[in-house]
Amino acid sequence: MTEGILNISNVQISGSVSCVPKTKISNLENTLFNSPEEALKFVEMTGVEEKRHLENGVLVSDLCYEAAALLIKKLEWEKDEIGVLIMVTQTPDYLIPNTAIILQDRLGLSKNSACFDIPLGCSGFVYGASVISSMLTSQGLKKGLLLVGDSSSLLASAEDKALSPLFGDAGCATAFEFNEGKNINFKLWTDGAGFKSIIVPDGGYRNRFSAESLCLLEDKDGNKRTNLNPKMNGTDVFSFGITQVPREIKLFLQHINKEVSDIDYFLFHQANRFMLEMIRKKLKLESSQVPYSIIKYGNTSSASIPLTLSILGDDVRNKKIAMCGFGVGLSIGCGYFEIGDDFVSELIEYEG
Repeated sequence: MTEGILNISNVQISGSVSCVPKTKISNLENTLFNSPEEALKFVEMTGVEEKRHLENGVLVSDLCYEAAALLIKKLEWEKDEIGVLIMVTQTPDYLIPNTAIILQDRLGLSKNSACFDIPLGCSGFVYGASVISSMLTSQGLKKGLLLVGDSSSLLASAEDKALSPLFGDAGCATAFEFNEGKNINFKLWTDGAGFKSIIVPDGGYRNRFSAESLCLLEDKDGNKRTNLNPKMNGTDVFSFGITQVPREIKLFLQHINKEVSDIDYFLFHQANRFMLEMIRKKLKLESSQVPYSIIKYGNTSSASIPLTLSILGDDVRNKKIAMCGFGVGLSIGCGYFEIGDDFVSELIEYEG
C-alpha cells in the first residue's frame, strides 16, 4: 500500500439493498425556518427537499437488518458462508457491545463469522469496503456483508437550522464476495488536524458527559445545540470539500489509469448539492455521471453512497463505478469497481 492506495484482487460487489423510514419530512414545510423564503433558500443551497426520519424507537440497526435480510434472500446466499459482517455507524445501539455483533445473532449468521463496527461517518462506506475486501482477498473468506447507516436525525439538535434540516436516516447492506478475476481499487486519505471541523464535543472520554453537556447553547447564527449534538465548521468543511476532494479523485483516477469519460457513474457522499456541483464542475463531469439521493433523502452520512447506488436500480448493471466519501475526520475514501449483469439492487421502506 503506497500513498493510501489499495489494489484488491479477486473481490466483487454483488448487490446492495437500502432501507429508509416511511416518515417524510419536507423542508419547504419545516417549521424550524422562520419563513417560506428562508426554507426555500436552504433547499436551493443544500438540495434537500425532503428526507426520512426514524420514529418510535426504531434504530438504524433495524433498517440495516431489513436490508441485509432481503439482500441475503435475493442473492440466495447460505448464511454459514458469510464469514464477515462489518457495521459502519456513528449511532450504534449501545456504547458496548458493537452493533455488528448484535446483528450477527439477529440475522442468524455463523458464530464463526468475524463481526465488528467501524465508527466512521461520511467516508465510512469506502473505508468499510476497503476493510471487508481486504479480508476476503487475504483470509480465504467467501462472502461478507457491509452494513452502513446513521440515525443522524436523532443525533442533530432539533433546533439547529444548519444541520437538522440537512440530515436524513437510512440503513444499507452491501454484499462482497470472493471472485477470481474481479478487482476493486481504493485510495484512502486522512487529515486529523481537522478533527474539530465536525465533532460531537461531549460524551466521550476526553470530555465526559456532565450536567453541562445538556445545556442548550446558541451560536451567532441562532442555531441551538448541546455539546451532545454534532457541531460543524461549515467554512472549513466547504473549503476542504471543493479543494482536497477533487485533488484526491484526480490522483486516484491517474493511479487506476482511468479518464473521467471512462466512468459511467461517480457516487459521491451526499453532503450538500451546491458543494457537489462545484466538485462535479472542477472534475469536468457530465450531469448524467453524478446521480443524487440528497434531494429526497437528505445527507444520510455513511449510507449516502450505497443509497444512491440503490436508487439507480438495475441501471448500474455492467457499469463502471467510481465513488468518493468525504467529511468527518477529516477523511476521504475513493473507490473504483465494475458491476456485473446479475447485480442485485433495491430500495425498500421499513415496515416495522
